[in-house]
Amino acid sequence: MNALRKSVIAGSWYPGNPSILKRDIENYFNAAPDPELPGEIIGLIAPHAGYIYSGQIAAHAYKLIRKETYDAVIVIGPSHRVAFHGVSVFSSGGCETPLGVVPVAEDLAEKIKKSDKTIADIPAAHLQEHSVEIQLPFLQVALGNFSFLPLVMGDQDANTCRKLATAIYEVTRGKKILIVGSSDLSHFYNYNTAKKMDAIVLEYLRNDDADGLLQSLENGIVEACGGGPMAVVMLTARMMEADKAYLLKYANSGDITGDKSSVVGYTAAVFCR
Repeated sequence: MNALRKSVIAGSWYPGNPSILKRDIENYFNAAPDPELPGEIIGLIAPHAGYIYSGQIAAHAYKLIRKETYDAVIVIGPSHRVAFHGVSVFSSGGCETPLGVVPVAEDLAEKIKKSDKTIADIPAAHLQEHSVEIQLPFLQVALGNFSFLPLVMGDQDANTCRKLATAIYEVTRGKKILIVGSSDLSHFYNYNTAKKMDAIVLEYLRNDDADGLLQSLENGIVEACGGGPMAVVMLTARMMEADKAYLLKYANSGDITGDKSSVVGYTAAVFCR
């Protein structure tokens, strides 16, 4: 492999011991419902907090893709630590978790870099970023072996989201793709305020309304630290003829810790065709 990104959050955000990590994810899956969804899942939204806070919410989405096979998985997260314009792709090598190395889909990486000038390889954007890595162990347990395209958004405005969605659609034509949007919801409001604000986002997800979500994010009516990745999943899934959206679960950190004075919201959703 040309480059190997080592885990920066194993042992803190999720267990560093592979057997414990796999056991915990299996337990999350066992505790999640198994609804019958009509159609093929091509996009999902999952949170990116530590597993003790949001792992059970994420399991509601990832359980539904167990034993599926995809030509590639695209994981889109927001940048928390590095400021840059556009979108960064980690374009070669692989990313390591305690469960092994997930190889980058290098052919797609090269194509998407060429597809739009807003997409570039900015290594620093990925080194300490947790929003993409946190999704990988769930994908490893659910899918087994797979290759993926890691994307980190420095800008999450509507124009960048639409350009990225179009680029993903164009470079994955003819392939069976899963697109994952990594996002938490509102941050550090009290429990009731957070629930009211997050309910607006949930309605946009339920109605598959990416335009409404982007407008409300821009106007400050709602907050989501991965609002861009959420919108990109919705926009791309629609281009790929997804016509059904399912909101699977919502909770916030107050539901887990009991501290409702300052909470973070989490949700899981899927988009099917």
